Amino acid sequence: MILRRTLLIACTAIAATASMAAMSVAAPRFRGEGGKGEGGGKGHGGDAEPSRTEDLHLAPAREQIAALKQRVITSRALLEQYLRHIEATDPGLNAVVTLDAEAARAAADAADRHLAKTGKPLGALHGLPLTVKDALETKGLRTTSGSPDLSGHVPERDADAVALLRAAGAVIVGKTNVPVMCQDLQTSNPVFGTTRHPYDVTRTPGGSSGGAAVAVATGMTSVELCSDLAGSLRLPAAYCGVYALRPSGGVVPTRGHIPRPPDWVTSSDMLTIGPLARNAEDLDLALDVLAAPAPADAAAWRIDLPEPRHGRLADHRFGLWQDDPYCHVDEDTRTLLDQVAALLRAAGASVDDSARPVDFAESDRLFQRLMFATASATAADDAFAADVAAAEKIPVGDPSGLFLHSRTMRHRDWLRANEDRERLRGRWADYFATHDILIAPAVPAASVADQASVPVPQRSITVDGENRPYFDQTAWLNLAGLAGLPSVVMPAGRTADGLPLAVQLIGPYLADRTVTAAATRLARRLTGATGPHGCDNRRDAHARALPGA
Repeated sequence: MILRRTLLIACTAIAATASMAAMSVAAPRFRGEGGKGEGGGKGHGGDAEPSRTEDLHLAPAREQIAALKQRVITSRALLEQYLRHIEATDPGLNAVVTLDAEAARAAADAADRHLAKTGKPLGALHGLPLTVKDALETKGLRTTSGSPDLSGHVPERDADAVALLRAAGAVIVGKTNVPVMCQDLQTSNPVFGTTRHPYDVTRTPGGSSGGAAVAVATGMTSVELCSDLAGSLRLPAAYCGVYALRPSGGVVPTRGHIPRPPDWVTSSDMLTIGPLARNAEDLDLALDVLAAPAPADAAAWRIDLPEPRHGRLADHRFGLWQDDPYCHVDEDTRTLLDQVAALLRAAGASVDDSARPVDFAESDRLFQRLMFATASATAADDAFAADVAAAEKIPVGDPSGLFLHSRTMRHRDWLRANEDRERLRGRWADYFATHDILIAPAVPAASVADQASVPVPQRSITVDGENRPYFDQTAWLNLAGLAGLPSVVMPAGRTADGLPLAVQLIGPYLADRTVTAAATRLARRLTGATGPHGCDNRRDAHARALPGA
């Protein structure tokens, strides 16, 4: 644990930029249009009537798309609902930082004209308004990655994943907030300020996709396109009570993500692009669009992810990793994992809480080494030379040198670290020969206090009264990230104070649909609201449509 405390802090301290002062406005509760949200919802198993069109923006994405394709509502009318909702909701939260209403209106009108003329939708996301994390380049729409140096950056082309959304008919409404160059576990930057947690404004929504998670949680978008290297997608999902999918490595093209700098054609070997949503089925909807080869490979390659391994929870062989001395979780999280395991056993599933796929400490140390190494690609020549000189003064094996030694490692050393990664992936594969999904904590505890005004080296978290390293927040998430495995983070409970609690479902490589389907079926057996925070519960019309819970 000392390595995590010392060296992850050192890494981020180098990149961190002073944050804006905290906003003091509390997050308002909000309602659907006409002063009322849809009443009578009963969560995933409810019997409420279908959603009214006047608040359709609060429904799941699948429900919105069905209404659009059936011409129950136009894309323009749905967009206007979103724009009014963002205007009413965002001022106390600061999640949507760049809005492009006129371009979105033009795109929505074009979708409506196309459907009226041809009778056919543009694609799987026909006319669906959504937002995009401000780290993914959007043609003609400012993309800053929270950096003052990029405050005026307007890309000339879309990131590859954004282009896939547009090709499927999505309407890009705006961009959501991130920390500077996505290099923090909180969301604050000098360009746009701090994003507030939707349940408790004294806490952080997480980072780097904090703005995205808040936008999804509060109904400002039903789906969001995000990125994940060290938990940047899944940490905010856990803290804000929404769903996230980190797809298998290599399934979604990553060009156009900042960092790397604008116009770079490569990206980190540890980066994955994935969706946030308000239910697991909408994650799968987004995956259908995003799982594609890079444009250069599209002439010959296709990505055909396998169907879920099983049709019922009862048929699954679950593993359970409830806690670990390397990164202990709090009592609420342990209790939650116990409850989930009991629920799965009651459904008839097998739950094994003894086998472990990898050694946690070994895996995390390797993750750190490779993360520090990939971050060096865009360092300025003089800064990197200074890092090399500094590393040479620290003996090999000295824990204080892990960051610098990793950042400046020789190519031979990287090749050997990558070999270790591949061997570790092999151990995961062996584990999944006898298990279908591993259930694990997403984070050690519910959302922590906002520390945007505190220098990174001085930050920490508290878990069951114990002061812990700041970067322990993402240790459990990095297990899947290192091996390139699909991981779903989903809300599964609440603390006594009403903060969301989450669990993580990790599956075998390329078994993305197995984890999204299992998350959908598990959600049907959990209690709690499924709609946007602050709104009355809404019926999830599609959760019941999946057979074999």
